[in-house]
Formats: sequence, structure tokens, C-alpha cells
Amino acid sequence: MAWPSITESPLVLVPLGSTEQHGPHLPFTTDCSIASAVTAGAANAVSGDAARPVVVAPVIPYGASGEHQSFPGTVSIGHDALQVMATELVRSLATWAGRIVFVNGHGGNVSTLARVIPRMIAEDHDVAWAPCFSVGGDAHAGRTETSIMLHLAPELVDLGRISPGNTAPLGQLLPLLRKGGTRAVSPSGVLGDPTGASAAEGAELLAGMVDGVVRRLRTASVDQHGCLRDIGVAAALVPGAGS
Repeated sequence: MAWPSITESPLVLVPLGSTEQHGPHLPFTTDCSIASAVTAGAANAVSGDAARPVVVAPVIPYGASGEHQSFPGTVSIGHDALQVMATELVRSLATWAGRIVFVNGHGGNVSTLARVIPRMIAEDHDVAWAPCFSVGGDAHAGRTETSIMLHLAPELVDLGRISPGNTAPLGQLLPLLRKGGTRAVSPSGVLGDPTGASAAEGAELLAGMVDGVVRRLRTASVDQHGCLRDIGVAAALVPGAGS
């Protein structure tokens, strides 16, 4: 797009990902790929709504990925830098955008968004965030993300290196994760079991994530963390959970 293409006060969707290890079989850009696909799908779905036009911003490829830093190739900017970046992005976008919504594909970004977005709302900015959320999905580089990547970019999935990681519930692993990072609980970097993943399942999972973001956008109700509510999902989103 060129600037004359930007109509007055559009809804701006900002996909937010990470550059971090996703086991021996998935690329560092997994969260970016998923956030971008979910954002594009949601934009397409709500573009027919009469309220306002929709613009999709470029994906933000770096996030708070300190829990994966012991794996080579991971690039994390940390919570402080992410907080500053999100703040300045909102203040800049608000000069021409209507509502601004971050579509987050990395669980490590959640605690930062939950701090920044309410503060931006207090500054009278029309801003919120929404997760790429799958009910019952595993934590990191497991069946959920592997299936979605087999659907989106099968050429980037190393089928010969797919193997189970630590399959314990995330809640059980969190104390060790916070203390020693992902490597402390999974030498391969996988939290879950990617065996049995399929492109067909990935298409269904991606569609569910898109539908969830669309419901949140249309509900437009924001919780105390600045997250758009999904009236279709009863389970609460726990800050810090996810991949």
C-alpha cells in the first residue's frame, strides 16, 4: 500500500510474533507465521463489516523469548524493550488509526501486553490485544504448532526430526520454566508431542484461532489486561501461558 490507500480511521491489526527455537523440526519464525496467518484470516472476515476499513500492519518478528535463550538462534528483546516498542507503536498508529489490535502469537509476550495495553487505554487510545488461542492445544512446538505449520508451510517442517518432548501439563512445568528456561524441562525445546500432527488438523486449528479473534473483534469488550474477550470460550487466558 501507499499512503493515499489509507482511509480514515481504519481498524489496524498488528501481528506480534517472536524469533525463537521451536524444537529441532520447526523454524524460528513459527510464531510469526501463525500470528500473520491468523491476522490475515481475521482481517478478511471482518473487512465486510460496515464499521470501518481494516489494515494489516507488518508482523513484529521479535518478542520476549528469554525462556528459550539457551537455544542458539533465539533472538529475544525482553519485556522492557517490548514494552517500549508496543507503547511507541500505539502512540504512532493512533495518529491515523481508529482501533488498534495486537494479534499475539507468542505466550511470552502476554505479560508485557497485559501491562502496556491497559496503560495505553488509560491514555485514551483505542487499543486492545487478542491471542492466537487454541482450546486444548499443547504448549510449544508440539502437535498444535506442528500441525498448523504443516498446513501453512510444510516445506519448513523437518519431518525426520519430529519426536515427543516434555508432555507434562504446562502448569506443572511453569516453576522450573521460570527458574531455568525451556531447556531445564526439555532438552529438545519441545513441550508436547508433535507426532501425529497433520496439515488437515492444522487447517482446523488455524480456522479455530481465526474464528476466536473474529469473535473478540466483534465483541469489542476488553478485560482488565487489555485483552478482547471471547464470549465463545469459558476458560480464562492465563498471562504467561502459551507458546
